[in-house]
Amino acid sequence: MTDSLHIAIDARWIFRELSGIGLYTQELIAALTRCPSPHRFTLIFNHEDVMARTSAQTGYTSCTAFTGRLLRSGPYAPADQISLPLHLAKWGVDVYHATNFMMPLWKPGREKRVVTIHDLIPLLYRDHAPRSKKNRFYPVYRRLITRVAESADAIISVSESTRGDIIKHLLPEGEAKIAVIHEGVNPVFRPVDRPARAGVEFLFVGRRDPYKNLPMLIQSLHDVRRQGHDARLRIIGGDDPRYPEARELANRLNLGDAVHWSGYVPDRELLDAYQQTDVFVLPSRYEGFGLPVLEAMACGTPVICSNTSSLPEVAGDAALLIDPSAPATLTEAMEQLMREPDLRKTLSDKGLARAAQFTWEETARKTMRVYEKVAGCS
Repeated sequence: MTDSLHIAIDARWIFRELSGIGLYTQELIAALTRCPSPHRFTLIFNHEDVMARTSAQTGYTSCTAFTGRLLRSGPYAPADQISLPLHLAKWGVDVYHATNFMMPLWKPGREKRVVTIHDLIPLLYRDHAPRSKKNRFYPVYRRLITRVAESADAIISVSESTRGDIIKHLLPEGEAKIAVIHEGVNPVFRPVDRPARAGVEFLFVGRRDPYKNLPMLIQSLHDVRRQGHDARLRIIGGDDPRYPEARELANRLNLGDAVHWSGYVPDRELLDAYQQTDVFVLPSRYEGFGLPVLEAMACGTPVICSNTSSLPEVAGDAALLIDPSAPATLTEAMEQLMREPDLRKTLSDKGLARAAQFTWEETARKTMRVYEKVAGCS
């Protein structure tokens, strides 16, 4: 019989505009509520409206084992390095899970520390996000993430690719405390009948950071259209004034209505986009996991993605893989899927089977085992 633990999960990474790490945190919480265990959970928030939305999304307030708590400080606040550890000790927490790399280094309590490291982009590829705060304060970031990795009792890596990077660049002797736990796909992502339309609509979902390689996709769209193909592109993701290059390129190439900039969209609209588009494209140079690839596959949407970092690990043989440093390979893949509807159907079928292998319930079960292992439960 496993001992009962008090587990605290840092939910302050669920921001008002939900993105990768926040989505990971929210889906993990939701899956843990469905995972039978003797443990009790404290979820840490710093915005009341986010706490209420997370309750509505995950249903955690209907589970007696789950409690939400509000703190004043955010995870990046210097004061959090003192206040959070004091709260963890006061609450009698056995295991604290930081769902992103940032966690306090001081520990007055007895709790074990688990940290999820999603990627090492700011450490390994400074040019991939050159105007980010992590890049501007690179020495601080490098020292902090190294200290966090060293002090954590266990590290969760979302891919084998990221695990390799952690061992190579942070913890050469830390292999034993790293657990690879893939993310999952919410069952709301499922196929529907697609509309009949002329031409092919491509979809991109993500940020504007240079590592996402959006200007290359814009250029390939232009090149495909120059070959006489009726191709359009929808781009979902918040505008970032730090990185205007993609929009500027689209304007220079006079793409006009061929590119639709949707910005950040609600969950329902994002789901509709995955279900209604013809081809999903993610030409990133680096991804810690690349969840949009699986979300598109789960909707039966054919995928083009890069052959680097974690993306081949996630996509398997269910996507067309391109070289993100060779624009011609992306153009060729887009043209091929426009010419060959049978290939689109093949990739759709393979993608559905591939996405079915990744569930948040499995993520939750494996994460629970990490909690129990670090706490010494039998």
